[in-house]
Amino acid sequence: MASRTLWTIEEKMQISVEGLKRELATIRTGHATPALIEHIKVEYAGVPTPLNQIAGISAPEARLLVVQPWDPGSIHNIEKAILKSNLGLNPTSDGRIIRVNIPPLTEERRRELIKMVRSRVEERKIAIRNLRREAMEELKGLEKNKDISQDELKRVLDQLQKLTDSFTADTEQIGRDKEAELMEV
Repeated sequence: MASRTLWTIEEKMQISVEGLKRELATIRTGHATPALIEHIKVEYAGVPTPLNQIAGISAPEARLLVVQPWDPGSIHNIEKAILKSNLGLNPTSDGRIIRVNIPPLTEERRRELIKMVRSRVEERKIAIRNLRREAMEELKGLEKNKDISQDELKRVLDQLQKLTDSFTADTEQIGRDKEAELMEV
């Protein structure tokens, strides 16, 4: 039972770390990447739809994204959504495809983005610690109900702490990597 609890918590921690990676991929660096805009919600057929579900997105150059809508009638809505996304991007359209030039980041904007990265990393570290607390309560309940011994509880709690430390370190490294990426000129 205790090993199942550990396995479940490890899965949840892994999901949290993967979510952080996806989240940080959407923070703009000086390089073009489809992840930058694929999450943007576009009003399509009256429903807010992620951009990557209504168009193909590619990065043919380091500072250019190309959006090719599957329905040409949605071009205006896609342009509007990109403009309203607070990413500081200015799309241009020729009626068939949308080009999005990625301007270089200013020093001030880099600092703002680094603060955002640090905030998101801290949120994930808190989530990981909350998962640890949840597992500890469950494990102590198992020991209280005599489903596991005190020795096993101590052993499993040590494993849980090692898991927590490992995922926290991963989270911090992901944040440091993103910060370094943001500071590249």
